[in-house]
Amino acid sequence: MNLAGGTPVPLLAGVTIIDLSRVLAGPFATMTLANLGARVIKVEMPGSGDDARAFGPFHNGKSLYFSAINCNKESIALNLKQPADRAIFEQLLEKADMLVENFRPGTMEKLGYGWDMLHGRFPHLIYGAASGFGDSGPISKRAAYDMVVQGMGGIMSMTGYPGRPPARVGISIGDITAGLYLAIGLNAALFQRASTGVGCKIDIAMLDCQVAIMEDAVTAYAKTGEVPGPLGTRHPDITPFQSFAAADGNVIIAAGNDHLFGLMTEALERPDLAADPRFTTNERRHENVDALEKEMEKALAAKPVAAWLDALNAKGVPCTPINDIPHMMAEPQVAARNMIVTVQDPVAGEIKVAGNPVKVIGMPEPRTSRPPPELDADRAAILAEFVGKSV
Repeated sequence: MNLAGGTPVPLLAGVTIIDLSRVLAGPFATMTLANLGARVIKVEMPGSGDDARAFGPFHNGKSLYFSAINCNKESIALNLKQPADRAIFEQLLEKADMLVENFRPGTMEKLGYGWDMLHGRFPHLIYGAASGFGDSGPISKRAAYDMVVQGMGGIMSMTGYPGRPPARVGISIGDITAGLYLAIGLNAALFQRASTGVGCKIDIAMLDCQVAIMEDAVTAYAKTGEVPGPLGTRHPDITPFQSFAAADGNVIIAAGNDHLFGLMTEALERPDLAADPRFTTNERRHENVDALEKEMEKALAAKPVAAWLDALNAKGVPCTPINDIPHMMAEPQVAARNMIVTVQDPVAGEIKVAGNPVKVIGMPEPRTSRPPPELDADRAAILAEFVGKSV
């Protein structure tokens, strides 16, 4: 851990990122890096800025969607088709460590800022690009949003309940996984540059990332020929591992091995289930999942969720209620890990955003974040530092 005068320094302190990205995939990546201490300067189109500034819901006219993804960043408005603004942009790149964008492939080349040009002029610069389909392949330049890659990448075919229409994952997992992989790639590039002095380009495709998170679906299908489908809350390989109905609601029980299954049967006051030949191994439980669900829900109907949670936790069996967002935010564990952060925004007032899930032992976490910037709010300070003028 870096120390400055005995004080822990954030892991990415001193790293400057010029961020051309907008909406979600790129901004999620740069937010992740900002939470680790990097300086992120959003370069936005004058007048409109990041597209997400126009996404609701709004409070006092400020987008809460934009606010959720853009804390701890600065903003300067530049039109990269105007010579004066291009000159400013290039002076930012002189001193920056990374450039991040999530345009469709070919857009940066049209602006005169393709990888070959940038690498030749700014060899130290690390370039991170996220797009629907990446820099190569037959549909590389096709437009894409999260919903498109969720559909194309297979995840929607496995989400929802059997016999029902495909379901979108409730959050934009196509964008968010691309943002996470982009952040991983940028950090790896930063590590390499520390020894070589030379930057590289990280090319992230949202579709690639959807394929990468398919768990064992690709391997299992390729070997067995069985097409995975939607299972509701069930797990494709582990039983019992799903949501069950109790007297007053649903409880998730995840008994991931034979030992936990035995403990679960004790907690449910049905030790006979552990000896039932249909349920003695995970393979047999999986073959008889409907019968097991019926037996478990017969037992669970006797008591409310809270009572079963107490009994299951006492035995060490993984379990939980199904929290909605208010209950998730009220979880003591979430509070203890500083995962809901309060931000004082001059426009929207007090807002709450997700905290940083990357915890560094020995490094105190801030209890708040810098508010999401107003468009062009940091222009004077950025110009004074990077260009040598304040207007």
